[in-house]
Amino acid sequence: MKTLLIIFFFFANTTCTESTTVYICNSNGAKKYHLKENCKGLSTCQHKILKMTLEKAKADGKTLCGWED
Repeated sequence: MKTLLIIFFFFANTTCTESTTVYICNSNGAKKYHLKENCKGLSTCQHKILKMTLEKAKADGKTLCGWED
């Protein structure tokens, strides 16, 4: 039972919540959000990389980067 609780605690804390910090390229054409600041999908960003909440990114129409899904 103790092992089951530890496993549950681990997975419960690794899921994305709406308050999760994500990263976006601050360009007009950017359509994706990224879970990691060093994501391969951000490597070609020629603008500033911004931090925001997952909720804000989704509200702005951003979807998860294909390198991270």
